[in-house]
Amino acid sequence: MYGGHASPALRVRSDGADISQEEIYMRKIITISRQFGAGGGELGRRVSHALGIPLYNKDLILRTAKASAGLTPEQVRRWDERVPTTFGFTQSLFDFYNRPLSDKLWEAQVKAIREIADHESCVIVGRNADFILREFDHCLRVFVHADFEWRFERMRQMMPDTEPEKLRTDIKNVDKARSAYCTRYTGCHYADATHYDLTVCTSRLGLDFALEEILKAAEHI
Repeated sequence: MYGGHASPALRVRSDGADISQEEIYMRKIITISRQFGAGGGELGRRVSHALGIPLYNKDLILRTAKASAGLTPEQVRRWDERVPTTFGFTQSLFDFYNRPLSDKLWEAQVKAIREIADHESCVIVGRNADFILREFDHCLRVFVHADFEWRFERMRQMMPDTEPEKLRTDIKNVDKARSAYCTRYTGCHYADATHYDLTVCTSRLGLDFALEEILKAAEHI
């Protein structure tokens, strides 16, 4: 397995450098998939801070571009456009997940994520990293979800200028589009608990408790 002790033949990284036994056993990879508005992004930042390991989210854009000689950062950004927390944010997400990625871009993203996990402990939010790293040992796959009304209230506080009905519609659309995006490239449904090691309902447990549970689970990988 990638980055794990189960396959003696894999003792070097993709760049040819040796991987020590100590480095293998100490490495921790945490992937966080999430429903829109459930707090997965915030949890990713807090887990990264608590463990003192890098967080990869938007940074993957540039890494993806570098992983493919035929793509520039500007080309990749067009597929991964993000608008700050103002009106239109959810529509931009909806547009992104509904754009079919080219095979070339998907392969570049896979390569970038695997290279990151092959070299260091880290937290990766989204990007189907749980599927891409399914063969890696020492990887904790987390799914963060929440009741719709809780997500709506949370996003309404973050996006006060967005009309409530539009926000409700956009949240539903992003969920549907994100699911379709995942299915297209992985053949899996992103909300299927059987694909994860830990699922957390933030509307019932709260973000603080969710953080504690993720950190406890991380101790066992």
